[in-house]
Amino acid sequence: MSIEDSEIFTKNKPLVDFVITEGQNLHLDYVEARYIHLTSEGYTFRNGALLGGGVTRTDGIGLRVLHNGNLVFLTTAKLNRDSLSELVRRAKSKVLAAKRKKPIQFSQEPVVEDEWKTPYQIAFAEVPVEEKQQYFATMDQTLHQEFGKSLPNRTIMVSLANELKYIATNEGSKIFSEKMQPVLHTFNTAVGDSGSEQRFFGIGGTGGWEWFKNQNILQQVRDDTLGLVKTAKHAQSMKLGKIDVIISSEVAGIMAHENVGHPSEADRILGREGAQAGESFYVDLLKDGELGSIQLGNPEVTIIEDPTLPGSSGFYLYDDECVKARPRALIKDGMLNELLLNREFAHRFGVSSNGAARAETYDREPIVRMANTYFKPGSYTLEELAEDINHGMYMKSFSEWNIDDRRYQSKYVGLECYLIEKGEITEKMIRRPILELTTRGILGSVDGVTKSFGSSHGTCGKGDPGQGVPVWMGGGEVRMRGIQLGE
Repeated sequence: MSIEDSEIFTKNKPLVDFVITEGQNLHLDYVEARYIHLTSEGYTFRNGALLGGGVTRTDGIGLRVLHNGNLVFLTTAKLNRDSLSELVRRAKSKVLAAKRKKPIQFSQEPVVEDEWKTPYQIAFAEVPVEEKQQYFATMDQTLHQEFGKSLPNRTIMVSLANELKYIATNEGSKIFSEKMQPVLHTFNTAVGDSGSEQRFFGIGGTGGWEWFKNQNILQQVRDDTLGLVKTAKHAQSMKLGKIDVIISSEVAGIMAHENVGHPSEADRILGREGAQAGESFYVDLLKDGELGSIQLGNPEVTIIEDPTLPGSSGFYLYDDECVKARPRALIKDGMLNELLLNREFAHRFGVSSNGAARAETYDREPIVRMANTYFKPGSYTLEELAEDINHGMYMKSFSEWNIDDRRYQSKYVGLECYLIEKGEITEKMIRRPILELTTRGILGSVDGVTKSFGSSHGTCGKGDPGQGVPVWMGGGEVRMRGIQLGE
């Protein structure tokens, strides 16, 4: 972090403890204060021209109060004791006025004092602005030189974020964290004999400026762009009917996120998100069975949700309710195994929280969110998955997706896709094949997963007001049998 950021954070951090003391003096049942100092730097290039960019800083405190079964969330960017005292008094006034039919309670969790940081070597602030801009301008030049008129529209968007956070509760928990997060997106258009294709591609993780070199970001962008250009040049429409399909970690990841991660969110299951971001088909399953007894897929399917993956976009070691993070096996050997829980919904299910409370920034409430959702790698190689397919398809990337509000009926449209013939992935490219399957249809068709692991960056949206949090989606490459392709 820069010296300026460190000084601002050090100055304001004690205000969190002040808020907790104010809440205790007013005899509130539960008080939680979360201070965030966020430095965001961003740049956008289109066809080599810098469209805009700069650095912004955001500071504020989010306050949650739980009293007599009522929950109130208030925020402020006025970071002085008088304003914060007034904030706590307003919170008490609102919580006393609330009259919930079903009182809210939080699960009992261990009191913790800890800190965590994402490792980095070079802070973003240490690199001159001109050097950063030149890096992305050179990336664009490389794409232009390699693909020329085949890539008429090129857009590069980069975000460099450094978040300092301090959370405290009147229970005694105190967590400090520093997260440094680089994210790069491209939005490119390719043209060729097969028509035009567009691709929105994201790469993200945690680390400092060295991340771009260590993760070979330029090569990743070149490889992805090559796939886009090849698709526009060579992909042909084919009526393939019912075939076996191998999906890459990118496609498997979006399925794990959309078809399994979202319906596993306990607030969706119990109706909180119904009017905001949808519901969950798990409601019907849990009426007739319990976790561990409901089969959703074949035994080859295990889907993990893990905030603790080093270097990942969704990385954290404690959630925004000071609960220690851990891996969550949402589906284990084909069986529905675990839900995503914060303290409120953990109590309603009669269990402990598994650390799934996240908020985008200080003025958004912590709600049940995903972090990094993936198909657990298996024992195969890609070649071994393909060699047992006489006639099929390898879907390496996708261009669009859609899913219903209950996360059951879904559609995924392929982008870079190859025909599999007699056990070999050929160079014959398939234009825009459609996978239109239910969640059970997806999970029940899987019979093999590679031992490799890949991931894609995403921003998961949810809530009202809306908030987006960074996530990874991925895992091994997955073989699905007997899939009827849509048209």
